[in-house]
Amino acid sequence: MHARTAPAFVAAVLLGVGALPISTADAGTTADARTRGGPTVTTDPTGTSPVTDLRAGGARTPVTEPLNPAASALSSVPVVPAAPAASTVFTTPVTSTDAVTPADAVAPVVFAHRGASAYAPENTLAAVDKADALGFDWVENDVQLTRDGVLVVMHDTDLRRTTDAEEVFPDRSPWAVRDFTAAEIARLDAGSWFGPQFTGTRVPTLTQYLDRVERNDQKLLLEIKSPEIYPGIERETLLVLRRKGWLDRAHVRNRLVVQSFGADSVKRVHQQRPDVTTGFLGTPRVADLPSYAAFTDQINPSFTSVSADYVEAVHALKGAHGKALRVNTWTVDDATNAVRAAGFGVDGIITNRPDVVREATG
Repeated sequence: MHARTAPAFVAAVLLGVGALPISTADAGTTADARTRGGPTVTTDPTGTSPVTDLRAGGARTPVTEPLNPAASALSSVPVVPAAPAASTVFTTPVTSTDAVTPADAVAPVVFAHRGASAYAPENTLAAVDKADALGFDWVENDVQLTRDGVLVVMHDTDLRRTTDAEEVFPDRSPWAVRDFTAAEIARLDAGSWFGPQFTGTRVPTLTQYLDRVERNDQKLLLEIKSPEIYPGIERETLLVLRRKGWLDRAHVRNRLVVQSFGADSVKRVHQQRPDVTTGFLGTPRVADLPSYAAFTDQINPSFTSVSADYVEAVHALKGAHGKALRVNTWTVDDATNAVRAAGFGVDGIITNRPDVVREATG
């Protein structure tokens, strides 16, 4: 464990208890750098996860070492006996009634959305390292499957916005992630669009991403992206997590949450590994919340859809692990709305600017 800057509040967070063959070639050549409008932040659902501690101390310098994916085969994921029975950046006020935060309220846990993605290319190892340098334990990412069955960390279902795929593979429209092999994706520049200093940054595999989060002693809120187009992605994700040691008791209890916008996907994760903490990205009707509580531990709504009354309704129910459901809202990047979200009583805030949210709420 390394030192971090101590926030003004210690966030108390509830966590539930606790393969796919990775075969990809090393990143090859760096394609021509290009600029795509600078460090823009885009939409995405991002839920969150619990935390049991926040550490104090110094920052770490981001690492930019080359990627070197390894090939490996995994066996099936053991089923653990069941426990008792996520965006657009919003900076305008919501219409819900503001709540007043009690003087003794605990500050929400802050989740670095796709890493510290306001300051480094989203979903890259550079963004993970930037979150670490800023002193944040929790990072959020998105996983998808390549044509040859490798899990890569990428938000959009196509490669155009955050890589130079159109230049490197001009005849491969619409440049869908699932149409490329892991070795082909490893050739792409995933940093130049954000800034020239990130030229040559690569799209990490989930294996590489887990290695970096582990090295930094961070925690992971993992989103299974678009499960409807990736049959079996839940099992493949669990296999990689298991192979990298992320399904042991310590990780499952304190450092991992798996979430998705797909209710069926969250159910499948819960069925295959009932010990893993799960989150549903969205805002189910209050009347439907009990049915979600049967398979998830968190309800993670968009900031534009959350209110103090809704948070209270979620907190009134116990989730899949017999503890009160948690609420983590996304994506809040400004101080005004961060304070408002905290006033609603949310347990966590997912943000591209974690330092701004921490300063406003902690």
